[in-house]
Amino acid sequence: METKQLYLDDSYQKEFDARILEVIPINNEVNSEYIVLDQTLFYPRGGGQPSDTGVISCEDILYDVVEVVKLDGKILHKVNKHNLHDTHKLYIGQQIHGTIDWNRRYMLMRMHTSSHLIDAVLYRDGKIMVTGNQLDVDKSRIDFNMPEFSMDKVQKYIHEANNIINKNLEVKNYYLSREEAFKIPGIVKLAGALPPDIPILRITEIVGLDIQADGGTHVKSLSEIGKINILGIENKGKERKRICYTLIR
Repeated sequence: METKQLYLDDSYQKEFDARILEVIPINNEVNSEYIVLDQTLFYPRGGGQPSDTGVISCEDILYDVVEVVKLDGKILHKVNKHNLHDTHKLYIGQQIHGTIDWNRRYMLMRMHTSSHLIDAVLYRDGKIMVTGNQLDVDKSRIDFNMPEFSMDKVQKYIHEANNIINKNLEVKNYYLSREEAFKIPGIVKLAGALPPDIPILRITEIVGLDIQADGGTHVKSLSEIGKINILGIENKGKERKRICYTLIR
């Protein structure tokens, strides 16, 4: 049984109930184990977006969710007992209540949508492809190819992205068949990458600006991003330039 990924349909939901499908001990970590749930709001690390964290409770015992990863088709929640002295044990079939760290999730939503906005501006105005990215709550980075590197141009692209934020465009998610999705120009803006080989793709659209295949969490409108503030622009090599940035209100 696969875990239902609740965050794909509602990035703003903060709490959920679920049932444990599997409990996996972690070697040399007495206080930690992985659990697999029948459904989850916890986003697993991937696509440059870190995992959610938070807590789960069952039978009035709290466990910290410290990391979530996807491995061999399973979403693994690494949990630590909140109180080391509790003797409670998790077991298959047990009901749990989960709560994500909302402040962390919302900051990562803002960062992820801002990265799509920057990708879109680079592609639209300079036919520039992204070669990698790493999001975080304090700062994020985007790597891209730009044969004729110009810091002035990069700064203008970010200035344009901030102007677009002021237009408060809607951001929405929906699903398309793989065949339909690949008819859309620019559906993939990560150089050398393709969406997973599955028949139905989740699409994130900044209405009127950008459409990308994506499995992450996003805000509903660009105004929620705030303002993109450049921390640094680097020339890392012939095919690798980098923008580091944060978001401010």
